[in-house]
Amino acid sequence: QVQSVESGGGLVQPGGSLRLSCAASRSMFSFNYMGWYRQAPGKERELVARINTGGSTNYADSVKGRFTISRDNVKNMLYLQMNSLKPEDTAVYYCNTFPPIALYWGQGTQVTVSS
Repeated sequence: QVQSVESGGGLVQPGGSLRLSCAASRSMFSFNYMGWYRQAPGKERELVARINTGGSTNYADSVKGRFTISRDNVKNMLYLQMNSLKPEDTAVYYCNTFPPIALYWGQGTQVTVSS
């Protein structure tokens, strides 16, 4: 059973923007914290941003001021607005609970920042 589906990735030039979306199952979205994670080639998966049901957010230092996480608790949707993208943001992006649960990893969406 598919628990989450990420979308919105693509190829963008440095300085550009993308908006990622995650359609999550009801069980997954029942957790207090949801997060966006990313995994770059040759690197471990890392937490990019998290948000709780009340809307409180936390960000990795590398994306503060550039990325914005949001959620729609009615539609079970999670979003990540990414602005001022840099080549080092290139990675596969995933949504999951925080802390993550293995069952909930999806296929992710590829973000490539390159000129």
